[in-house]
Amino acid sequence: MNQIRFIEGFWKLFGRIRSEGLAWNHKRVHRVYKKLGMNLKRKHKRRLPKRVKEPLVQPGQSNQSWSMDFMSDVLTTGMRFRTLNIIDDYNREVLAIEVDTSLPALRVKRVLESVIEWRGKPTQIRTDNGPEFLAGELVSWCEQNRIHLQYIQPGKPTQNAFIERFNGSFRKDVLDAYLFSSLSQVRILTQEWMKDYNHHRPHEALDNLSPVQFRQRQTQQRAVNSGQLPDANPALQFPTIHSLSSSN
Repeated sequence: MNQIRFIEGFWKLFGRIRSEGLAWNHKRVHRVYKKLGMNLKRKHKRRLPKRVKEPLVQPGQSNQSWSMDFMSDVLTTGMRFRTLNIIDDYNREVLAIEVDTSLPALRVKRVLESVIEWRGKPTQIRTDNGPEFLAGELVSWCEQNRIHLQYIQPGKPTQNAFIERFNGSFRKDVLDAYLFSSLSQVRILTQEWMKDYNHHRPHEALDNLSPVQFRQRQTQQRAVNSGQLPDANPALQFPTIHSLSSSN
């Protein structure tokens, strides 16, 4: 029986038994087949719909496009943990870094809801094809809120370059820089790093301003252009950035 363990399907198995000259009744063979657990369905890899390559350009204002991705690391105790990173593509601002041992689709949805409460709703969110992002729970929630989930093509992380570049900074500055013994330590240092990253760390792609400084400057410029504020410095120019660079 061990030699035929991996044959798919009962009738293939029964046919082989008969070809070897064994005259067992198919009902008897089927009882043994089920007792051995050979009737369990095989899991097939889920086929993804065709993904269309979308150009990676910097949006013209906040909340036009967010990016999110997962990272993983391990505590000194050997326990693995994950982080869910969410940024605004417009100014590379970190909107959330959720840390826990498990981050299923329902948790991703709750984190997004929490960010939207203070930040506002994005037009689209760019992700890879991870199972949490493909889950019906998240997909349905995005459809209800009219948020477009923009999936990159499988195996093409450069199509999500904004978050990939951010992940590299977070890995270097936090995950690889410290030995963590608990999730609380990860969360505390992550929050401190986020504050510095958003408010003080200059980005070359943002004219060497921090994400918050860049957003505030653009907001002020739009107010000046609309006549809501006097232009205190007419010589001050605010560049419109549409490059594919995500350097920081």
